[in-house]
Amino acid sequence: MKLIVEENPLVIDPSELLRPEAEFTEKSVSKFRDYTIDENDPLKEMVRKTYRQMHLNQTVDFVKQCHKRWMNFDHLKMTTREALEKLNDLIDESDPDTSLPNIVHAFQTAERAREEFPEHDWLHLTGLIHDLGKIMAFYGEPQWAVVGDTFVVGCRWSDNIVYRDESFIGNPDGINPKYNTKYGMYKPNIGLENLMLSWGHDEYMYQVLKHNKSTLPEQALNIIRFHSFYPWHSSGDYEYLMKPKDEETKKWILTFNRYDLYTKSTKIPDIDELWPYYQSLIDKYMPGVLDW
Repeated sequence: MKLIVEENPLVIDPSELLRPEAEFTEKSVSKFRDYTIDENDPLKEMVRKTYRQMHLNQTVDFVKQCHKRWMNFDHLKMTTREALEKLNDLIDESDPDTSLPNIVHAFQTAERAREEFPEHDWLHLTGLIHDLGKIMAFYGEPQWAVVGDTFVVGCRWSDNIVYRDESFIGNPDGINPKYNTKYGMYKPNIGLENLMLSWGHDEYMYQVLKHNKSTLPEQALNIIRFHSFYPWHSSGDYEYLMKPKDEETKKWILTFNRYDLYTKSTKIPDIDELWPYYQSLIDKYMPGVLDW
């Protein structure tokens, strides 16, 4: 695979993106993202309950409140490294594929991107920080408003949302005629950047980077903003709301998904040894103390 950043940001056959090489994984690709219900499996039950709370409570009004609460960037001041180190204490309650601290996943993702594309340091840093918005979980947000797949609020919920049939029962947007139709509060082909997604770490980290004037390229910002939007990028939902340019964003995210999803394993990188390299990227693209 060859990544070209200058004229055409990504030259790749998208069909290749869904077939990672065997060395990516410790288990069959089909075993990832297993959301089958098993009340006797504590991990599966934790995941299901997290999504139930998410789908019950993530409404248009709730997301607007989160925007108002978090986009003032007045919660704390912290360097990128300090924020990453907080992920030592976070285990994602929506993730059926790993129970390791999130900082391990961050370095697994970054190192695989670095191995495949050593010349594109911005992609390595994107891998490292893509989940960094999860620090909201330490400052008052429940995990169901921080982690997990995102979906569009303000229109009919798509068919390929995790636990779609059972977990939205009771969400008031489902009986609100302003929000429960195909287009809801949107117009056809309004474009990805104009949709309101369920609140979580993706949108928050994107906004943190914009607010703090990170010099990461647009491709990196879009990866971070939409990498959890699985119903769109992996199931093909919401196409009627997309602009043609959104297809390029989807290609980037599917490339990134190779590192984000399929590197989850029990193999733990030597984080102390890797810090000097990644600190150099932090200093290059998002230096100093950030407003969160």
